[in-house]
Amino acid sequence: MCGRYAASRSPEDLVGLFDVRKWEPEETLAPDWNVAPTKDVHAVLDRPLKGAESREPVRQLRVLRWGLVPSWAKSPELGVKMINARAETVHEKAAFRRAFTSRRCLLPADGYFEWVTGRGELDLEQRGRRKRPRKQPYFVTPVDGSVMALAGLYEFWKDTTRPEDDPRAWWVTCTVITTEAETAELPGAAPGGPRSLADIHPRMPVALPADRWDAWLDPGRHDEGELRELLGGLPTGRHRAYPVSTEVSNVRNNSPELVRELEAPEEETLF
Repeated sequence: MCGRYAASRSPEDLVGLFDVRKWEPEETLAPDWNVAPTKDVHAVLDRPLKGAESREPVRQLRVLRWGLVPSWAKSPELGVKMINARAETVHEKAAFRRAFTSRRCLLPADGYFEWVTGRGELDLEQRGRRKRPRKQPYFVTPVDGSVMALAGLYEFWKDTTRPEDDPRAWWVTCTVITTEAETAELPGAAPGGPRSLADIHPRMPVALPADRWDAWLDPGRHDEGELRELLGGLPTGRHRAYPVSTEVSNVRNNSPELVRELEAPEEETLF
């Protein structure tokens, strides 16, 4: 799954990287090194401009809420369970299939976090104290430092308890598409550490290379087979993974230190 990621690039940078034609500066989000479900996130999408005569899609940078709320949902609380959509079944699930064929987006990220559970070990040099099984966070990020474009979907939900003209009546939410984690050896894998992304977690977000961005965002593409092909056969060796501070486990923590590489995983001891 993908339940936490970092997104620190400025909107101005994202406008250039994704060739955005429409962005409202008032929708600027601050850098976020600990993006969690239900937070607002930047998303890139192609869509006709609201109120414009032309119905031609325009590349936009928008702010969406992470956790997709289907249009038919009775409550927005359902979005908490819809932070991820599986690439293998996204075209079949009622919550995602309509968005899959017409409302696709890219969620810019620096990388994503995933946790590995270690084993407790007996430390004889510390008088029999047993090391507590730890959940060590790892940060997965592009080897070349480029933006990670996570494949996503977005959806509109109407809050019928609010007046029709209330701008807060409409929720625009999104989800991250995931796939089976790569089993190829990670570049620069440390001895004793995870050798592949699959060693960290069996799932990973779909990070689309730049040559697939336009096709994925094109709202005129509706063929399920073609769209599913865009999510598969991705090149490997593009990402590296390294241990980071367990401070990221607390969603209230948010600073560049959360993505700083550690020389070795952290450990706790249980007396």
